[in-house]
Amino acid sequence: MSELQRFLFDGVPVRGALVRLTDAWREVLARRGGANAYPAPVRSVLGEMAAAGVLMQSSLRFEGALVLQVFGDGPVKLAVAEVQHDLAFRVTANVAGDVAADAQLEAMLNVHGGGRCAITLDPQRRQPGQQPYQGVVPLHGDRREPLQQLSQVLEHYMLQSEQLDTKLVLAADDRIAAGLLIQRMPASGAGNLSGPRNEDRIGQDEDYRRIAMLAATLTSDELLTLPADALLRRLFWEESLRRFEPRAGEPAPHFACSCSRERVGRMLLGLGAREVGEIVAEQGQVEIGCEFCGLKYHFDRVDVGGLFTPAGAQLPGSAAVH
Repeated sequence: MSELQRFLFDGVPVRGALVRLTDAWREVLARRGGANAYPAPVRSVLGEMAAAGVLMQSSLRFEGALVLQVFGDGPVKLAVAEVQHDLAFRVTANVAGDVAADAQLEAMLNVHGGGRCAITLDPQRRQPGQQPYQGVVPLHGDRREPLQQLSQVLEHYMLQSEQLDTKLVLAADDRIAAGLLIQRMPASGAGNLSGPRNEDRIGQDEDYRRIAMLAATLTSDELLTLPADALLRRLFWEESLRRFEPRAGEPAPHFACSCSRERVGRMLLGLGAREVGEIVAEQGQVEIGCEFCGLKYHFDRVDVGGLFTPAGAQLPGSAAVH
């Protein structure tokens, strides 16, 4: 089963989390066609994004959606991971060209230097006039060098946008998507993506630097194959580690999609009766597939007629959106 482990290092201002997406990640790929869902490097990036999104959401405990996006000017135009406060996640990508089997982030999204990473926090219950919080960084470092790994981009994001030292190790294949997060705890405040700044301590905490160096020795193979207990013992056997067991009823990371027939119906209403009617006349029905879960919704002539007929004007027995 997919799992999330959170922990602290006793006596030092460093926290960590380890996520392993197993059944949930395999369900994501199965819904999109398994190994045929996307090119292998894209599947790997999406898995890493899902793991990273769960790690960030778990550290924020933000009531709403955390949306991680990378977009740019390569054959992969957009990749998205969305994680809700209950750790339900979904991912998708828009691939518009050939992706080499050994492609890294630059070759997929940042061919001409236009790649960007955005993190959006969208509150579940917005107050009047409240807008989602969003931070955006380029897919290159301080010296304009292209960053080849998603972990490097997110570490750079946390330094640039949140002034927090962060070490991320991410890996994914067709069985497991996993990630390890090590982070210096903020000096004060909530320490989340919209919290106070901590730039005066960047790179200055010796305890964080020691623990981050240990985390950096973790290989992709170890991250994907070792059980959580064995992995943490192998890395931090000399450290005093305090782990937090999940509370009763606390959800584990899991796949879930918020698409519905009603939402698709509202989208068709936005297109207008004329455009939707032309599609039905040409194809016999309207077929809409969810980009996240692959589920297909079909609206035939009767469905479309009911959709664009006011509820009070429908004859008994006519079809409505269902």
